[in-house]
Amino acid sequence: MADCIRVPLLLLLMCILSAVHHIRGDNSVVSRLTGNADNLQNPAGGPGPVAVIPVAAERSLAAGASLPRRRSAGWKLSEEAVCREDLTRLCPKHSWNNNLAVLECLQDKKEETEIAAECNHLLWNYKLNLTTDPKFESVAVEVCKTIIPEIKECAAEELGKGFLVSCLVDHRSNISDYQCNQYITKMTSIVFSDYRLICGFMDKCREDINTLRCGSISIGEKDIHSQGEVIACLEKGLVREVEEQAGAHTIKDDCKKAIMRVAELSSDDFHLDRYLYFSCREDRERFCENTLAGEGRVYKCLFNHKFEETMTERCREALTTRQKLIAQDYKVSYSLAKACKSDLRKYRCSVDTNIPRAREARLSYLLLCLESAVHRGRVVSGECQGEMMDYRRMLMEDFSLSPEIVLQCRSEIEGHCSGLHRKGRTLHCLMRVGRGDMGAIDPNCQRALQTLIQEADPGADYRIDRALNEACESVIQTACKHIRNGDPMILSCLMEHLYTEKMVEDCEHRLLELQYFIARDWKLDPILYKKCQGDAARLCHTHGWNETSEMMPPGAIFSCLYRHAYRSVEQGRRLPGGPSEAGNQGFTLSRDCKVEVQRILHQRALDVKLDPELQKRCLTDLGKWCSEKTEAGQELECLQDHLEDLVSDCRDVVGNLTELESEDIQIEALLMRACEPVIQAHCHEVADNQIDTGDLMECLVQNKHQKEMNEKCAVGVTHFQLIQIKDFRFSYKFKTACKEDVLKLCPNIKKKVDVVICLSTTVRNDTLQEAKEQRVSVKCRKQLRVEEVEMSEDIRLEPELYDSCKQDITRLCQNVAYGNAQVIECLKENKRQLTSRCHQRIFKLQEVEMVDPELDYQLMRVCKHMIRRFCTESEGKNVLQCLKQNKNSELMDPKCKQMITKRQITQNTDYRLNPVLRKACKADIPKFCQPILNKATADSELEGQVISCLKLKYADQRLSTDCEDQIRVILQESALDYRLDLQLQIHCTQEISSLCPEEAAAQEQTGQVEECLKVNLLKIKQDPCKKEVLNMLKESKADIFVDPVLHTACALDIKHHCAAIPPGRGRQMSCLMESLQDKRIRLQPECKKRLQDRIDMWSYAAKVAPAEGFSDLAMQVMTSPSKNYILTVTGAGVALLFLMGLLCGRFTKRVTQELKDR
Repeated sequence: MADCIRVPLLLLLMCILSAVHHIRGDNSVVSRLTGNADNLQNPAGGPGPVAVIPVAAERSLAAGASLPRRRSAGWKLSEEAVCREDLTRLCPKHSWNNNLAVLECLQDKKEETEIAAECNHLLWNYKLNLTTDPKFESVAVEVCKTIIPEIKECAAEELGKGFLVSCLVDHRSNISDYQCNQYITKMTSIVFSDYRLICGFMDKCREDINTLRCGSISIGEKDIHSQGEVIACLEKGLVREVEEQAGAHTIKDDCKKAIMRVAELSSDDFHLDRYLYFSCREDRERFCENTLAGEGRVYKCLFNHKFEETMTERCREALTTRQKLIAQDYKVSYSLAKACKSDLRKYRCSVDTNIPRAREARLSYLLLCLESAVHRGRVVSGECQGEMMDYRRMLMEDFSLSPEIVLQCRSEIEGHCSGLHRKGRTLHCLMRVGRGDMGAIDPNCQRALQTLIQEADPGADYRIDRALNEACESVIQTACKHIRNGDPMILSCLMEHLYTEKMVEDCEHRLLELQYFIARDWKLDPILYKKCQGDAARLCHTHGWNETSEMMPPGAIFSCLYRHAYRSVEQGRRLPGGPSEAGNQGFTLSRDCKVEVQRILHQRALDVKLDPELQKRCLTDLGKWCSEKTEAGQELECLQDHLEDLVSDCRDVVGNLTELESEDIQIEALLMRACEPVIQAHCHEVADNQIDTGDLMECLVQNKHQKEMNEKCAVGVTHFQLIQIKDFRFSYKFKTACKEDVLKLCPNIKKKVDVVICLSTTVRNDTLQEAKEQRVSVKCRKQLRVEEVEMSEDIRLEPELYDSCKQDITRLCQNVAYGNAQVIECLKENKRQLTSRCHQRIFKLQEVEMVDPELDYQLMRVCKHMIRRFCTESEGKNVLQCLKQNKNSELMDPKCKQMITKRQITQNTDYRLNPVLRKACKADIPKFCQPILNKATADSELEGQVISCLKLKYADQRLSTDCEDQIRVILQESALDYRLDLQLQIHCTQEISSLCPEEAAAQEQTGQVEECLKVNLLKIKQDPCKKEVLNMLKESKADIFVDPVLHTACALDIKHHCAAIPPGRGRQMSCLMESLQDKRIRLQPECKKRLQDRIDMWSYAAKVAPAEGFSDLAMQVMTSPSKNYILTVTGAGVALLFLMGLLCGRFTKRVTQELKDR
């Protein structure tokens, strides 16, 4: 048995590195080998170790006894009568003189070819004697005599025991002699024609063959061509055992090793796998006709065509079985074992003492070990990498090659993915199940999928994933054609075009299915791993590419990198030496790594399922709140919208992600695509130069209403603004500028809107109280102003105001779009119809805007250019005042002028909305208008009553100088536009529409409505309206500027006759009245007519509205144009009464004296 142990072993090893080259009859090696073979004793009775297979040997001898004995030299198979008919029918005549050629011809015929049984037995006995005869070694010595001395190990082998040939096989790669090489190759094909010729195989597998019913071990019960089926049957049994299929038989370990050894030794030439050879002969001719046999080339060719429609099912089944064996032991693949032999040794892929030997042989272990070397930047030969890629693609194409998938995902395959096994479709179907798109998945199946993705590593080359490659081919050709084929950046390019017009639906699905698993192990993104492996080892204590740690699982590595890229020490960045080392560059990410982390974050923002932590913690909330949100990006927006309702863990994750978006909004890839036009037009410099500052979002907000802004971008920007109000941390620039101020002045306040109110109130109080030092820092005050302006743009950004006015918005502003402060403006215009709660909020908002006009979004937007033209030197709080002063300029924009008028109307509704008037009349208002203040409530508007009161006091010339100046301005403005006099508008609405419709309809108000009411005073029936018109008349007596029609008519006369008289206090009006009475002065006809009309109106006013008291009477006299006349007559009357009193007094005194004398 010693010879049986080593000599046939060389036959089992012959195919590891040999290439099959069919040798014809004229080959010198064959001639030499044939000569030696012919010199063997007769086929039946040769002296070899026939006892190797006891039962077979016994019957062989019996068979040989029935054959005539042959001479020791010159014996030919072709001369045997039992094979003559088959030989004549099947083999060319020129091969008859070569026993090996005859043997090859007869044993390689198709299964259905009938060969006589006696001929079969003759051939088998001939091969048995040939392979076990000691002369076989002597042939090797002769053929390889020039090579043996060159190989020290082989030269030292003891002759006569068969060790020499075994050594030559081991060193096949170093044998350059053609004849020696061909000799070893030719003998290999003999032994693999029948498993019974492989020494020891039958003994080791006899029991398993019988148990599995794989065939007979007796001669004659199976013809020579059926022997390959026995090994194929055992191989299938081994596969069933590995996959733990129902009813699988446990094959003995010795037999398992023998099966794998046979598969390994037949890896060189597919002829040696007899079952596969006969199963795939037609397919070989169809697909691989021009592929040379040897070195596993035919196997690889057939593997590549495995899923072709015309591939026979039997061949496909045989190929699959062989692939499964390769998955169990990479050495079953000749080309892979040969190409990667040196690399495996170099990177010590077979010396891990912690791993069982059986696992080291697994294809997956080899791939992981060598992929680890590649990812670490080590040099792996191109030939080996090519082989690795072929088998990685093989794993992705057929899920059944991974026993873990078959075992752990059986129910998922049967329930969701049956019948899709070709071209990787079943695997992608399982990925889709793993994503949660088709129901729950078993955790073991999920882990098996993750492991397979790591083994195949499709992230390194998308072509490994055939399903993805075919689905995305058109997208790659159009969108990614600038990237080298096979480059890892192809996947990133595809992700960048996800949800774009260039993306096709099938590619989108396959891409997301693969990215779901790549996202769960940072190592599966080769670019990220390459750029960040140093940082990960330094900061996150990672191990090798194919090593894992329970303390730091693959999914946690990216979170660690993210923390060091974006988070502060307080937010979770881990520093070994504590926060004091925050400035140490050794604990921050490299620039290249941070760029890659940003890239991954951009990709993950496209789909919540690409963020493992988010999906894990928010699974319940996604189902509860966002089950109907199926469009791209909607799920994250939904979670942000329901931030307050989320469970704690989910809220933290969503909050952190939102905070990160505020810092780098480019992470929102979908939003960036939608906003591309406005970015290119207005924000390209910010986008190009942005380094985590939040400037890009601020730019988008500022340009939200530009013509380049489309609906998708506007909605996205507004949504982000709405999310920001939930927490001040979501506004990166605001958080950075005001963090210390918030902690100091507004602790325990989280909502951004509340923080803004708190800080702005502090700033306002410090300003009003003229504090020496502002409590809010300068940088915070600047950013606070930005936030306040942004909030004023959309009512939804002020939650309390929005909640208070929801009903009013639905009722009054249903068709008004949000944004541009349009809804707020609508509510202002319908203020009198608002509910009490909304009215109060709008009034408070207007009060703030009037104090600080820069917060009046509509005013600042509409009058933007006019502010630049007229008010560049004005402070922000004086902008409206400046615009009012330039309102009637010829250069004033009509739209801006209209907006200014609206604000003037608003200011005149309540003195509290006019901060300049309020300050100037601080003492006058309580002095003269206290009754009005007493009647008013804190939240109600005074509807112009206080201003009307002050107007009357102005006419009485009783106001302070500062207050008088402000009232004069109001009188002048309201005299030109009746809408600025709220009391007049309220009480005379009916009269204006009936008596003065044309004047009211005029676009430009020049005081014609007031003039119309004055002229039609006698026609006015309503007392409140009549009173307001009379008040106008009274006010006009105090200053001619209050009567624009009269002032226009008499402008020339004032210039000629009253130029030296200063305006105010009725002085110029008195001058004109005196000029009217002076016969020497000729006034302009229009002025004279207007003056006479005013006198008649004043006379009527005096009749219908007599003085209410002495003081009122005195003021009427003092303000009357006939003041001098009235005073003269009154003085004369008083003097006459005085004289009469004197005379009467003397008379009464005399009478009294006379009475006394009596």
